[in-house]
Amino acid sequence: MRVDKWLWHARFFKTRSKASAVVAAGHLRVNGQHAKKAAQAIRAGDVLTFPQAKTVRIIKILALADRRGPAPEAQALYEDLTPQTPRDDSAPRPVHGRPDSRDRRAARAAKQARLE
Repeated sequence: MRVDKWLWHARFFKTRSKASAVVAAGHLRVNGQHAKKAAQAIRAGDVLTFPQAKTVRIIKILALADRRGPAPEAQALYEDLTPQTPRDDSAPRPVHGRPDSRDRRAARAAKQARLE
């Protein structure tokens, strides 16, 4: 199966042309080797590495698809090997406008900690 078609079937990209663009730009690796064209053949067991949003995704192909089905069906096509980065909830969030309840609780806790 073509790598761009599989990426579209597995719902990593909204359109097949966006998946092709990632491959054409040289951002996709198949088993550690740069993919040279969107029509490169892949099979179950291959490992794909590509950027998506602000992270680099590492995906192991478990199965090939006949169609672009619903999300649960698409998620069964791969195993996500991307290392999870811990989310830092203690980092200050940018404040735009009025503070919400989470910001008010954080400010109240910080004030209480200063008084103790």
